[in-house]
Amino acid sequence: MARSLTTDAPSAAPVLPARMWRLPGVYAPQADTRLLARALQREGVAGLDVLDVGSGSGALSVYAAHFGARVTAVDVSRRAVWTTRFNAWRAGRRLTALHGSLDALEGRRFDVLVSNPPYVPAPNPAPPARGAARAWDAGYDGRHVIDRICAAAPRLLRPHGVFLMVHSALSGTETTLMRLEEAGLRARVSERALIPHGPVLRSRQEWLRARNLIGPDETLEGLVVIRAELR
Repeated sequence: MARSLTTDAPSAAPVLPARMWRLPGVYAPQADTRLLARALQREGVAGLDVLDVGSGSGALSVYAAHFGARVTAVDVSRRAVWTTRFNAWRAGRRLTALHGSLDALEGRRFDVLVSNPPYVPAPNPAPPARGAARAWDAGYDGRHVIDRICAAAPRLLRPHGVFLMVHSALSGTETTLMRLEEAGLRARVSERALIPHGPVLRSRQEWLRARNLIGPDETLEGLVVIRAELR
């Protein structure tokens, strides 16, 4: 059984880098990454097995490894896997970075699952199969990847394990909470932030307004971190 995840985090936390080395097309750490890192630090992960789903640059993986976690990172992008490995090597942190989907982890369980998945609603209902947009576009409702991770979380977590995920309020906060509760986890919003619309949202503001996802003069995006614990 996993130990309780209520240990206070170290007071002198490293600053999550705004920029990390990246191959072209790999997602750069941004406000959502930093918000999730803050939630991760509060868990106290020293000595625990942490899974970073959709590792991107590896910022969260390296961050968890700094605090003494045994980290496994997984991403469907080979470039992201190579980037994660390089950034871990550069930071002097040991971790395992795997290429593939969650199916590659069948049978394994972790104390903490952390994810910054693609979550931006997009006019195209099918998420891109390649290219940089694969890191943020997630279908018409922004939930193509979110729902898959929510469904997989119970089989990836040990008893009393914790799942942390960041996404936009545009993707349906209440829907995420409901899906996780239905899957057998206790879920709540642990962090919130408002940030200015970035280039992606600015480029599709008219489409978002037509769908009533944002107001006529709305220029701020709400971010949430969902914290769920396996019962």
